Amino acid sequence: MPLLVMKFGGTSVADLDRIKNAAQKVQREVERGYDVIVIVSAMSGKTNELVGWVEQTSPLFDAREYDAVVSSGENVTAGLMALTLQEMGVPARSWQGWQVPINTTAQHSAARFVEIPRANIDQKFAEGFKVAVVAGFQGIGPDGRITTLGRGGSDTTAVAFAAAFGAERCDIYTDVDGVYTTDPRITTKARKLDRIAFEEMLELASLGAKVLQTRSVELAMRYKVRLRVLSSFEDTDENSGTLICAEEEIMESKVVNGVASSRDEAKITLVTVEDRPGISAAIFAPLADAGVNVDMIVQNISEKDYEDHPGSVTDMTFSVPINQVDRAKRAMEEAKAAGQIAYDELVVDTEVAKVSVVGIGMRSHTGVAARMFKALADENVNIKVISTSEIKISVLIDRKYMELAVQALHDAFGLEAA
Repeated sequence: MPLLVMKFGGTSVADLDRIKNAAQKVQREVERGYDVIVIVSAMSGKTNELVGWVEQTSPLFDAREYDAVVSSGENVTAGLMALTLQEMGVPARSWQGWQVPINTTAQHSAARFVEIPRANIDQKFAEGFKVAVVAGFQGIGPDGRITTLGRGGSDTTAVAFAAAFGAERCDIYTDVDGVYTTDPRITTKARKLDRIAFEEMLELASLGAKVLQTRSVELAMRYKVRLRVLSSFEDTDENSGTLICAEEEIMESKVVNGVASSRDEAKITLVTVEDRPGISAAIFAPLADAGVNVDMIVQNISEKDYEDHPGSVTDMTFSVPINQVDRAKRAMEEAKAAGQIAYDELVVDTEVAKVSVVGIGMRSHTGVAARMFKALADENVNIKVISTSEIKISVLIDRKYMELAVQALHDAFGLEAA
């Protein structure tokens, strides 16, 4: 039988009525002739509640027991979904991660997949079961202990199962009806995309789009798993939602397909750093060791002392997530105290946002940067930092102008038109 993977997020299974609604969507796919693997998240809010209980019980918790507690939310949803399907006359069985088994690395709360053997679930399909309901977000480590996969783990679980079982498609059901050209809350002109390439979705996810978790898109791109994002709360058919697929499946792509934004950014500048070979490594190695996720980097001539020491000093500017500013400052101060680097001043700007345009069409079209910069200039938006790749251009701007910049760029590239 053809196989389909269907994933339901926390809002899609928030209560018994929503679980029944999700089960009806599964039933329709079974009636169309599919065997179905359903991946479920914990009911909305349940994981946060479980994490809170762990932290109240043991502030310096054992990571293995943390995973044992936090993974239980998905187990409840899986059992309830299987029971609901059975009541509807659909042969279904629930599976916890260790029962499949979903073999992972031993890194608790941030485990990665090693292998998903097919034998146990294939046997149940052969016995006449039509649906396997699998608890997402979890697996089993080499020591036999339960592991969890970190934020967005259920999305990643769904893609991994689609790859392991050679599924026709992986449908991600959520509270939005697809991937939009930008955040519809920022501009009413945002348009739902029928299709988008893996590379574009990966960039949008990493740049602030919340529809899919970055790790799940990476996995889908690697194994060529066709993803579809669609709403749990609307009637759907084979043409609903947004299909995320290989570039070859898209007839003709716009130069720019989306505008992403992130307000949780900060800019850090080291003033008058010595300009010598190895200085970049001396700065960014301590940041990496501290677990700081550095994004945009600019090195320029320092205004300070330039007249007295032309070419001998530089300013180094980089962006980090705003919740990692203190960690980054500590890493730089410790590196300076240890004599690894020297600088006159560390300047932090936490009132910035990142705005990006993304499109595989950039590979074959010129003038995208000029068009982007002109649109921002026309709105008197000043650019602080610029970063580019083959299919994206990102700028750091004052946070108060983020919505204005998104709207201007959406209009400049005509994204409201199909």
